Amino acid sequence: MNDKPSALTRRQINAIETREDILDVASKEFSEKGLAGARIDEIAEKTQTSKRMIYYHFNSKDGLYQAVLERAYDRIRTQEQAARFEDLPPDQALRAIIGHNFDYHYEHPEFVRLVMSENVLMGEHIAQIANMKSRNRPVIQSLQSILDKGVAQDIFREGIDPVDLHMTISALSFYNVSNRYTFLHNFGVDFATPASRARRRVQIIECVMAWVKKG
Repeated sequence: MNDKPSALTRRQINAIETREDILDVASKEFSEKGLAGARIDEIAEKTQTSKRMIYYHFNSKDGLYQAVLERAYDRIRTQEQAARFEDLPPDQALRAIIGHNFDYHYEHPEFVRLVMSENVLMGEHIAQIANMKSRNRPVIQSLQSILDKGVAQDIFREGIDPVDLHMTISALSFYNVSNRYTFLHNFGVDFATPASRARRRVQIIECVMAWVKKG
């Protein structure tokens, strides 16, 4: 008897592709307009599907928004885990994590805007995503492993909380996207130019490393 799972049918593949297409368009709509401003009618039109199909996959507008938020977090965490930064020497590993975090935020401004939108909503929807805390745990575990190695090799100082470290890295990377336009207006510096981006990336890496390294 063959116990191997059967290949997906064309109908199943189409359903998966339709769902991903809806999520792609919805991500853009929600990141640009927020939950209140995005309209299911427009998402349906841009995906060449129907409101009924969207509700079939996600039950409601809130359900779609929650799915968009869930996928956004899963994507950044999946990339981090796949890179296996903790396998590098601790100094190189931490530099690589900071650089990756900076680059990811810059290259995915929709992620930043979705996070900003969810904070305006006081975390109402992210709190409903199953196992969200456990999904984010590996990034903290990876940082803890890197910190432990660095301390053991007399490179990093003791007492650095991995959650504090993650928060600092994220905050510094986040700002360059979230505050790009206000900073440009106030100070004439555009974070998006190649020169500004490269300079800021180095600055953030060096700032965090200076905090963590043993003096």
